[in-house]
Amino acid sequence: MPTEHEAEKQHTGPEEADQPPSMSSHAAPPAAPSRNPCCLCWCCCCSCSWSEGRRRAWRASGESKLQPLPSCEVCTPSPEEVQSWAQSFDKLMHSPAGRSAFRAFLRTEYSEENMLFWLACEELKAEANQHVVDEKARLIYEDYVSILSPKEVSLDSRVREGINRKMQEPSAHTFDDAQLQIYTLMHRDSYPRFLSSPAYRALLLQGSSQSSQEA
Repeated sequence: MPTEHEAEKQHTGPEEADQPPSMSSHAAPPAAPSRNPCCLCWCCCCSCSWSEGRRRAWRASGESKLQPLPSCEVCTPSPEEVQSWAQSFDKLMHSPAGRSAFRAFLRTEYSEENMLFWLACEELKAEANQHVVDEKARLIYEDYVSILSPKEVSLDSRVREGINRKMQEPSAHTFDDAQLQIYTLMHRDSYPRFLSSPAYRALLLQGSSQSSQEA
């Protein structure tokens, strides 16, 4: 005969099958365990190996190298150089003065992040120290790829997924596909408007006046 306080039977359901972690096109990838054993994601919450002071110092150095428009002799282009920018986007981007002028134009269109991302990728590709590559790749991801960033660049899902895979073992070429996509976007979208902009016409006019004075 059952007692008044009969023990309840514990219901046990089938164990859930282990599911591999899904990687959406916008999700930040997990950090490589061998390099950051205590970090589980590429987010800014990990302070054990990436102190806020260190992050702030690196960002400050990066901002000083990449953001201000250079006020140097090379940024006063000759009339011939200014005219050459209309010949091809490659000539514009290979010219320091051309990049400065184009970047100033992008700022007026609220798309300066495209040039900043391209410049950051160029800097990353020139880096040989793997530890520095890891740090710079993390910051590039957070600043330009993460959907949480106000400077997020426009990348398709295929390129984003490729970056997420490569970020598990970052290299100097982690963002090559993304850099090419942004380069193509600037070429097809912003470059034609730059050539017809008042800013570029003013540079052409300035060059013409300079040539007349020298003649």
